[in-house]
Amino acid sequence: MASTETTSGQDAPRDAAEQDTAGRGAPPRGGAAHHGDLAGLEAGLDALDTVQTGRTPLRRTLVAKVLPPVIAVALVLVVWQVLVWAKVTDGYKLPSPGAVWGEVSDAWTQGTLLGYIWTSVSRGLLGFLLALAIGTPLGLLVARVKFVRAAIGPILSGLQSLPSVAWVPPAVIWLGLNDSMMYAVILLGAVPSIANGLVSGVDQVPPLFLRAGRTLGATGLRGTWHIVMPAALPGYLAGLKQGWAFSWRSLMAAEIIASSPDLGVGLGQLLENGRTVGSMPMVFLAIFLILIVGVAIDLLIFSPLERRVLRGRGLLVKS
Repeated sequence: MASTETTSGQDAPRDAAEQDTAGRGAPPRGGAAHHGDLAGLEAGLDALDTVQTGRTPLRRTLVAKVLPPVIAVALVLVVWQVLVWAKVTDGYKLPSPGAVWGEVSDAWTQGTLLGYIWTSVSRGLLGFLLALAIGTPLGLLVARVKFVRAAIGPILSGLQSLPSVAWVPPAVIWLGLNDSMMYAVILLGAVPSIANGLVSGVDQVPPLFLRAGRTLGATGLRGTWHIVMPAALPGYLAGLKQGWAFSWRSLMAAEIIASSPDLGVGLGQLLENGRTVGSMPMVFLAIFLILIVGVAIDLLIFSPLERRVLRGRGLLVKS
């Protein structure tokens, strides 16, 4: 009997050790479900990181991007025509869409329509490129040098808030009625916007990027080109868009106020000519052309650049 009890006493610790070893080696209860949750989370993160590179069908693009503005324009034309029929004002104050279209046809037949557009667009683009060449290094200088920022930063902000039309009279007195006066007004209107946009973009660059660049040897101009400018690109692009808007508005103000046979007839001068002769169809034609050029420049130049920047930062999956 004693022998039997002794054997049982020796087996009890062995059984307890085996149970403890089995307990430590076996996965905890619910481990399979936990593993499944982790797998699902990883799959979801992979799906977020996956960029869809397939091309959007043409029909979907037309429905999503072309149809809405076409419907909006059609509604504007319908409301416009209804107001004309309702005679909400005198006929010479609000011409019908047909009368404005007749003005377009006359300008096209006479061969002057494209001349109006090209005169203003060529001035605007050249002036904007000059403003870009001046505003970019100026913005970098203000953003990176504290003394320059303290001295020039408030002046740039003040110039940006100054109406562009205020520069036309002094520009005419200083430079005369010529293209140089036009470009001077464009520069004074656009350079502060471009510089301030770049300053804002540089201010938003994380300091970690700059420290990492210095660690890798990207200092001075190399650091500016490879670290600062790419990181500040979103703010810089916003400044460019605003700079173009100021360029275009400054040019229109200069063309409206300053007129000379040597300057040719741009869209601003066309608008002023319509006011002078009392032709509201001509006035509306000039307004529509100014609007169309501004929208076209944004759609053809700035929107693709903005989509490319956003796509490069993973903020835009499909165009």
